Amino acid sequence: MSSVTETSEDVHAASAYRLMGKGFAALRIFFGLVWLSNGLAKAFDTQNFDLGFFSFTLISRDGAKGLAANAASKTQIGPLGTFFQDVVVGNWGFFGIFQTVVELAIGIGLLFGIATRLAAVGGLLLLTPIWVMLWHTNLYLWEYPLDLFPLLLLAIVPAGRVAGVDRQLSARFGGRWPF
Repeated sequence: MSSVTETSEDVHAASAYRLMGKGFAALRIFFGLVWLSNGLAKAFDTQNFDLGFFSFTLISRDGAKGLAANAASKTQIGPLGTFFQDVVVGNWGFFGIFQTVVELAIGIGLLFGIATRLAAVGGLLLLTPIWVMLWHTNLYLWEYPLDLFPLLLLAIVPAGRVAGVDRQLSARFGGRWPF
């Protein structure tokens, strides 16, 4: 009788695992679309979009430069603000293209489940300095954590192994694929 109970528990655990995997895949795909769309907005340096039935804005390359400059000018963390003002904003020709390429890579990685954990870490590395520079400015409490927390989860959980290329890469590398 106990083997039947163990078997049904195993089936239940496997079912819960598959359901959780699908949930993380949905989160990964959604954030992939967010990053990819913002990367494309930067690639075409366009902020306003009007599809006739639906209008919206995304962060263009100039908008991203403005966000970085604003955060650098408001921060109480002098070295970080100076670095952003002098290096990042001061060399926006390079960093604007760099950010565009990185956002496109993060978007593609998350959307298709390719090196998912690495893509999520890339997103964290882009967003966290801006968030840290603006901590003291009385922002809406959940403005940046709404982006950062899901990326943190996606950096921890191998979400690309469900409905993603990471599944095939993991099998190819004998389960040692770190992403």
